[in-house]
Amino acid sequence: MYRLVAADSRRARDGRFIEILGIFDPLKETGIPELKQERVLSWLHQGAQPTVTVRTLLRRSGVWKQFEAEKAVKKGAPTKG
Repeated sequence: MYRLVAADSRRARDGRFIEILGIFDPLKETGIPELKQERVLSWLHQGAQPTVTVRTLLRRSGVWKQFEAEKAVKKGAPTKG
């Protein structure tokens, strides 16, 4: 079982975190993390940089696609689909 958290990059990797954003249990059949979607999007819009692993989990859950669509709308770029 893993926790997805927002953490300050100046702190130790296993140190204090700011907020728990979700959990991921790789033993569940779905393989999709349980996320606080609005909070994850809020952190991403504020400039949070997800690790490669977290970005993979965000893609798996569909949050990353939503983030990129919202980012494209803000920039005025046409969205696909």
